Amino acid sequence: MPSSDDPDGQASDGRAPDGRASDGQASDDGVTAYLEGERAHLAERLAEWVRIPSVAGVPEKRRNLLRSAHWLAGEMRSVGFPTTEIWHGDEGEAVFGQWCDAPGAPTVLVYSHHDVRATKEANWDQTSPFDPVARDGRLYGRGTSDAKGQVAAHLWGVRAHLAATGRPSPAVNLKLVVEGEEEAGSPSLARLIEEHREELACDLIVFSDTLLWRTDHPAACTSVRGMLGARLEIYGPYTDIHSGAVSGAAPNPAVELGRLLGQLHDEQGRITLPGFYDSVPELPQERRDALARLPFDEEDWLVRTHTRSVGGEEGYTVLERVWERPALEVIAMAAGDPVGVSRAAIPSMASADLSIRTVVGQSVHDVADQLRDWVDERVGDRFGHRLALSLPTSQEAYSTPEIPALDALVGAIAQGFRVDVDAVGRMGNAGGGPADLLTTTLDAPVLFFGTGLVEDNWHDSDESVRLDVLAAGAATLAHLWVALGTTTPAAVLGTAAGAAAEG
Repeated sequence: MPSSDDPDGQASDGRAPDGRASDGQASDDGVTAYLEGERAHLAERLAEWVRIPSVAGVPEKRRNLLRSAHWLAGEMRSVGFPTTEIWHGDEGEAVFGQWCDAPGAPTVLVYSHHDVRATKEANWDQTSPFDPVARDGRLYGRGTSDAKGQVAAHLWGVRAHLAATGRPSPAVNLKLVVEGEEEAGSPSLARLIEEHREELACDLIVFSDTLLWRTDHPAACTSVRGMLGARLEIYGPYTDIHSGAVSGAAPNPAVELGRLLGQLHDEQGRITLPGFYDSVPELPQERRDALARLPFDEEDWLVRTHTRSVGGEEGYTVLERVWERPALEVIAMAAGDPVGVSRAAIPSMASADLSIRTVVGQSVHDVADQLRDWVDERVGDRFGHRLALSLPTSQEAYSTPEIPALDALVGAIAQGFRVDVDAVGRMGNAGGGPADLLTTTLDAPVLFFGTGLVEDNWHDSDESVRLDVLAAGAATLAHLWVALGTTTPAAVLGTAAGAAAEG
């Protein structure tokens, strides 16, 4: 409130009467007040977007990816972005927007996605996947957290930034690229980046498809793991054959597949592929200490993740296992008659889908060779087999360098979540994403900031997002643009030129 004895009507804390900072900087109160006043509107707009079933990889839903892209482009224009474009990928559209009216300020490219995972509606209890509802502070629906909610936080962060500062345009040169194929492995992203390299040129990338730690203890994500998918098929009889006729003599591919999968990990929880750990660096003590400072309780973790129990590689904590060590998971298996009435037949084929998570230091191409060698060596000679590797959509791991922009993000998180800066921890992201592709192609470092929580049920039934976390995330971004806008592109990266400019 303005001071009663201030002849100019300026608040005693330096803010203008409308809550904006008088020097063009965003006040904490101004950003928070704006977002608190607009939270219902934020939820309403996000719900409208979620109603568009922009499911990746389902041909009959293909048109909805275009509808989702058009919706987002319109929303960007309503925020004020003077330029919006729709770029056509092979399986889904990407949306590009830019607002570059800050000469001399850094240029920041925001990456996220608007496609969503397929759903099994029968497993949803709170609502149908594309009929979003707000309940008990959460918005339920497919994409509310992964990742339409994260894009919404960016849009409302820009709105809050402008409202709190009184600026006509962002303090940084801001670009957004929101792809429509991430859940399908981003098959067209490399091509789109090459075709639009000039439009995407930037000093810094903000990657928003990641998780936070906890609402009461936010943390800056500084790494993502790489990813390689594989499908292993084991062949037995030439046709499915009645078990009563050949049982005991025929090769059973389901049994052989089970034997192989059981050998993927040793008794210490380590992956048995030859040479798999040769290029995995030992975890620095500084990183272990940073993760150990995050408040972790095993029972809390089990409740939030629905994972029943804790296992994995010996010698590492849960958080080290999911963020800093490689992993190999079986994510699908099929053989015989998994649904319907059993035919009592030995199946002719059994299959398993594998997901391998790599860490910085490893190469997905090397891991692919290691898996091939392992399978060729261990499959029994009574069976045929085929190993298909998803190298075209594989992703390398990435870790954010220690640059001044990371310190700015930590400070912005503290402001956005209204905690002391020393309480902002460091974390990683168990999943992956095209961060390495972006940074190597555009020659710019990546910062990670997302508004998801592990309990948001990504890719699962009853996906949801906490609306207060979305608002805090939007506030974080509003403060980040101010912090980055007060420096130079070189200083954001910590280069010698930047240091000289700051001096």
